Amino acid sequence: MTVNFSTHKETASILSNPEIIVNPVTGDRMTILHPSKIRFDLPPGAKGSPLHYHTEMDETFTVLKGCLEMEVGQKGNRRSLQPGESLHVPAGMHHSFCNASNDWVAFTTENRPAEGFERFIRGMYGLAIDGKVNSEGMPTNLLQFALLLKLSDTVPVGIPAILFSSIINALVWLAQMFKVDGSLLKYWPDFNFSFLKSEKCHHAIYSTSNNCINCCWINGRK
Repeated sequence: MTVNFSTHKETASILSNPEIIVNPVTGDRMTILHPSKIRFDLPPGAKGSPLHYHTEMDETFTVLKGCLEMEVGQKGNRRSLQPGESLHVPAGMHHSFCNASNDWVAFTTENRPAEGFERFIRGMYGLAIDGKVNSEGMPTNLLQFALLLKLSDTVPVGIPAILFSSIINALVWLAQMFKVDGSLLKYWPDFNFSFLKSEKCHHAIYSTSNNCINCCWINGRK
């Protein structure tokens, strides 16, 4: 699998009023520039994200300042991205990132498709602001965490994909049964429910009838 490692020119249009959100637990900052493009500022020593992959989402990382350390393809295959450099990570490719330096690093990620990832990261930061995460910034409510992982299309490396999918789907089902999903809606204030028709729609994330994760997510259907 080929990794595109190059100097990047921005192509996505920028929102007129970018939204800045600070994670009070990790110190990370994110700026939502576009529904598919987010800027992240990581403080010195930030752990970032461990080795993982996405089943359908492509990501492009572009460094604006500082040095972003990444693992790509497999554990130990390290890349150091400098300002102006980009790394395209196709769906299915293992990758991780962190800030191993003593300075702040700023970079953008462009995600295709982007809808689920934006809600995932808003949820993670929102829970941190509300004091509902541990010292590592991970949600303390397992059902909330499962819902967010499902939205992000994220699979950690080291766990068989079938086993991970089975566990997440079971937890998402429980979250639906106990209406835990409703507790995350506050983090997506601009989400428009009007275009959703019913639980039978297999392309919608939420149903207007019960504000819960749609059956297409629970059963893994698209």
